[in-house]
Amino acid sequence: MNVYDSGRMADILAPLGYALTDSAEGADMVILNTCHIREKATEKVFSDLGRLRPLKEAKAGAAKAEDEPMIVAVAGCVAQAEGEEIARRAPWVDLVFGPQTYHQLPEMVARAHRQAGRPLVNTDFPVESKFDHLPGEAGTQGASAFLSVQEGCDKFCTFCVVPYTRGAEYSRDAAGILAEARRLTATGAREITLLGQNVNAFHGEGPDGSVWGLARLIRALAEIDGLERIRYTTSHPRDMDDDLIAAHRDVPQLMPFLHLPVQSGSDRILAAMNRKHDGDTYRRVIDRLRAARPDLALSSDFIVGFPGETDRDFADTLKLVTEIGFAQAYSFKYSARPGTPAAALDDQLPEAAKDDRLQALQQLLWAQQGAFNQGMVGRVIPVLLDRPGRRPGQLQGRSPWMQSVHLQAPAHLLGTIQPVRIIDAKQLSLTGTADLVAPDLVAPHLVSEEAA
Repeated sequence: MNVYDSGRMADILAPLGYALTDSAEGADMVILNTCHIREKATEKVFSDLGRLRPLKEAKAGAAKAEDEPMIVAVAGCVAQAEGEEIARRAPWVDLVFGPQTYHQLPEMVARAHRQAGRPLVNTDFPVESKFDHLPGEAGTQGASAFLSVQEGCDKFCTFCVVPYTRGAEYSRDAAGILAEARRLTATGAREITLLGQNVNAFHGEGPDGSVWGLARLIRALAEIDGLERIRYTTSHPRDMDDDLIAAHRDVPQLMPFLHLPVQSGSDRILAAMNRKHDGDTYRRVIDRLRAARPDLALSSDFIVGFPGETDRDFADTLKLVTEIGFAQAYSFKYSARPGTPAAALDDQLPEAAKDDRLQALQQLLWAQQGAFNQGMVGRVIPVLLDRPGRRPGQLQGRSPWMQSVHLQAPAHLLGTIQPVRIIDAKQLSLTGTADLVAPDLVAPHLVSEEAA
């Protein structure tokens, strides 16, 4: 979502004469777009601000009379949660604004030039939606694009800051989403990932005035010519309804990969997290999804060392992971976020216990991911070649199951979906060969092992 937001900030600033640059040195504006989910990310913001200070001072020292000073801005969830603290610790920052206010950037930039030396902090939650004020024309994202359809969260998990930094759940209207998707496809996007903190809670107004769920939106997107792949992230188990599960069965453009966070396998810890589901509920959702789409691969989020977590609670997590099997996963030690209910609990675990449990969980998840990747060797799978590789003559892309695939291939195939024979598998990527006679676009269900 921050990648999407950053791109839209660039769209907003373009009419003011700003264009993206590869280096902060000498830039007229530097924006740090931030995340507040983990403590490490928050501290990195202040570290990066420290590195920007001498660049800002150097530009000011070398400036001509007509030059404007460098504007340093902090955007996103850290700005929303710690705006005044940023202004106090880094007074050389010019702008601090939350994720719901970046459509006001032109006005904020003008004010920053007028009141140089005094940080402008804007962490309000505006009544109007930022999506109603963004430019109609967006910059090109390439063959694989992000599209934000929902923001905010009403779940209030006890460990999470999102409801406080992103606000209540809000869904865009379907007509605006479809229009943006058509623009992205017209500029080369072949895959669109729908974004939201609780994206499967989407409930936007449809063109006919009715309320659309995510499944209805996906079916409408699938009708756009040239849109070959659809993904969505991040979801909540409580919002995985019958219509959405059926869409995984019925819509060939919907990729067979789903990120569905569970956080823990312990019912006791899930209750303490206020997740409002238990382990068996999660298992039943997975069973229904796999019945609808047998080749579905799963990813999830896990937190170990939540306050009060016992050895038995952790064993329940390992059991759930073993039973379900994940192609990918994100796992973290519990990190107390200021202002969340869990941060005030007394039974915080020592770091050593968290470390041991994280290593054990990651070892299991790592083995599952490696086995899933190895299972691709010898198969022919469709790969969206969306970027140049790191080596000369190499292209890189994604499989339907979100694996990174690299191969030697001619540059004119960039931006197309090609059948690729997988010849090797590493922990984090696949290696393939594109020596197949193939059409430019291949749907996932049309290429099988038999085709090899």
